[in-house]
Amino acid sequence: MIKHCVFLSLADPADLSVLDEPMQLLESLGQSVPGMIGFVHGPNKDFENKTPNHQYGFVCTFNDREAHLAYEKHPVHQKAGGMLIAACAGGYEGILVADIEAE
Repeated sequence: MIKHCVFLSLADPADLSVLDEPMQLLESLGQSVPGMIGFVHGPNKDFENKTPNHQYGFVCTFNDREAHLAYEKHPVHQKAGGMLIAACAGGYEGILVADIEAE
């Protein structure tokens, strides 16, 4: 199982509305990418005060790397990714990604 964890440092942290469409697009991929078995997203509560510059995040769960690759290549993912890059401070640099292989 792969947990694809993405954290966003927004150019305008007060305007989460810029994430509405990309989150809807990414969530919709669960219906068209075989092996994508979960998607959750929301504001970063940062209870430990370690990531104040990343105001929002999401986690996609995949059965395996093959499903993750299908997600990466999907045109809807690429469209949503472009929207996220545009919404983040520093563009691509404002996005932190961690892929965790879990049992």
